[in-house]
Amino acid sequence: MKGKLLLVIGFCALATIIWSCQSCGPAVPPNKNMITVWHWMTDRHDAFNELAKRYQAETGVEVVFELYAPSDVYSQKIIAAAQAHILPDIFGILDKKAVFATFIESGFIANLTEEFQKDEAAWEKSLFPKALSANRFEEGNVYNIKPGIYGVPIDVTNIQMLYNKKLLEKAGVVRAPQTFDEFLAATEALNRVGVSGLVSGWGELWMADCFASNYAFNIMGEDKVMNTFRGKVPYTDPEWIEVFRIFDILRQKGALVEGIVTKANKYAEQDFALGRAAFAFNGSWCVNVYHEMNPDLEYGIILPPKYNTSLPMRIWGGAGSSFVVNSASEKQDKAVAFLKWLSAKEQQAYLSQETLNLPANRYALTDIPAVLSEFARAMDATTHPTIWPLNEEPLVIEAFDKGIQSIIIGEKTPEQVAQDVQNVKEREMAKKQKRK
Repeated sequence: MKGKLLLVIGFCALATIIWSCQSCGPAVPPNKNMITVWHWMTDRHDAFNELAKRYQAETGVEVVFELYAPSDVYSQKIIAAAQAHILPDIFGILDKKAVFATFIESGFIANLTEEFQKDEAAWEKSLFPKALSANRFEEGNVYNIKPGIYGVPIDVTNIQMLYNKKLLEKAGVVRAPQTFDEFLAATEALNRVGVSGLVSGWGELWMADCFASNYAFNIMGEDKVMNTFRGKVPYTDPEWIEVFRIFDILRQKGALVEGIVTKANKYAEQDFALGRAAFAFNGSWCVNVYHEMNPDLEYGIILPPKYNTSLPMRIWGGAGSSFVVNSASEKQDKAVAFLKWLSAKEQQAYLSQETLNLPANRYALTDIPAVLSEFARAMDATTHPTIWPLNEEPLVIEAFDKGIQSIIIGEKTPEQVAQDVQNVKEREMAKKQKRK
């Protein structure tokens, strides 16, 4: 089992593992009234420590938050600690659901389903269902994990469209666009007054992939997208070509900021915060970023404007950060009690106010900043690759995303990209067939 964990997570050099393990220190402190939490969230460390003080004052239990950043350092430490059996009482997994599943299979993570179901499932009902989805394994899941809930979300996130209220007013746009045609009309009006339309960090391929995924779900629905992943629908299907065509339309209409295909998201955030573009495609984490860059920025939140008005728009979102309980900890009861407290309304509202992240507790929404509430209202529209029944092959995704970039720069047509992606898909399917 443990060897499988190492293979799934990645091969670590022996020297690296030894160094990491030596730096881990004792995971179970001698103080039976103290629990240890490992995390990577630099923006929340001070708030966590404040909450730890409050919890100790209320319960007498000391909670020690240990910060290990950046995230890749944290992940390496978790891998090493798992191999050495010295994980802390509470920690998080920063990786795909397949890796999460392997930690469970290897016996490192406690099943919390029974705790969530107590008192008529009060704990479960207090949290956004989409936040729990990332920590839940359903009956018949592809990982063969026992159905249940294995983690506790402490915040949620989603990715939507943002608009600069003053710039839209300057262009004479009286309301934020709800349809794709309205969005194009708004960008034309903005261009007439010298304002760029949409900015996003599409130099980071996953963000362009996210945008395309939204419109794929809106144009053809989830079932057809999943059947494409299964190989039953080709990427040369007219509706997939329509997805690619969206990027060609945006290019032709001058709706995108110059250089969007090479722009990292941090620079895209600067552009929007400083009024260089009227629209941004970004996640709820941006509230904190924009506040730091330009506290006077006036903006609103909308779903990406619908292309197909007869189907809903789906956006990526769900649990932002989550904690799990070490199944080998002698203080599981204390760890679970603390996570229940941390995810309760009052503590969730405090974290949201201090860090400008969306709370995972639905009852905390009344006590959070207004702009975060706008993000929160769309949580029921969220989806995410981590909760889909299956995902596309990595090489196909790479061809898909790079194809989008080639359309935006005018290098290829939607039809050419669709054929390129389908060619990669067929090669990957042939490889899988040979392995059977």
